[in-house]
Amino acid sequence: MDIRYGANPADVKRYTQRELRDEFLIRDLYRPDEVTAVYSHIDRMVVLGIMPVTERVPIDKGIDVWKNFGTAFFFERREAGFFNLGGPGRCVVDGAEYALGEKDCVYIARGAETVTFQSDDAARPARFYGVSAPAHRVCQTRLLTLKDAAKKPLGAVESANKRVINQFIHPDVLDTCQLSMGLTVLDPGSVWNTMPVHTHERRMEVYTYLDIPDGDVVFHMMGAPEETRHLVMQNGDAVISPSWSIHAGCGTGSYTFIWAMGGENQAFDDMDAVPTTALR
Repeated sequence: MDIRYGANPADVKRYTQRELRDEFLIRDLYRPDEVTAVYSHIDRMVVLGIMPVTERVPIDKGIDVWKNFGTAFFFERREAGFFNLGGPGRCVVDGAEYALGEKDCVYIARGAETVTFQSDDAARPARFYGVSAPAHRVCQTRLLTLKDAAKKPLGAVESANKRVINQFIHPDVLDTCQLSMGLTVLDPGSVWNTMPVHTHERRMEVYTYLDIPDGDVVFHMMGAPEETRHLVMQNGDAVISPSWSIHAGCGTGSYTFIWAMGGENQAFDDMDAVPTTALR
């Protein structure tokens, strides 16, 4: 498991581009029949990529659960959400099987002891993207499809940020301990995932970018509002966004992204807006 420690915002202002990428960028999440995991000490979130091909892959494959979490099993004191970003696949939670098509999501509640992932077709493997947060109470594991998500249209064509926020793991949809996740789809011709930008001091966030056409990239804007930085993101990359950092993106074409949040509250609109003209 790759461990990322919390970064001081004053120090980040002096980072080279390589240091910035090493600290916040997550690449190569999907490896055949492996679990790729990045543990961030920012709110103790874990980002996971699982691509089962010929095996049924357990959530803790290659992870020393006791060393990293001090627990007997992965979900003893954690919850998680997983989106399938590939071919059809299945997640089995304590014997209950959940079939996931592309962009379906499964919320896994605290207390699940045996969790495995598999693909229906090795030639078209599923790619499970997950984010896990600490949990202090037990909720209910549930499968969620796009039709189950709460829809929140935002933006406009004129500002190149017309989009629909699909809230999957969200208080308006199901009960969780602290994790929130969703899928935002930009309209054709829109390239900004949010503008004006904001921070939310009480929650961190993780983005993963997908559906980026070949030859295109997304410029992920981050850093303190008065001294911004950027990371160039490829298809399937993820990025850790601390609570003090802005998190906006601008693509060279349209794209989709999954956001995940955890922290003090689950109020989606609990944001600290930053006027665009105040950015530096």
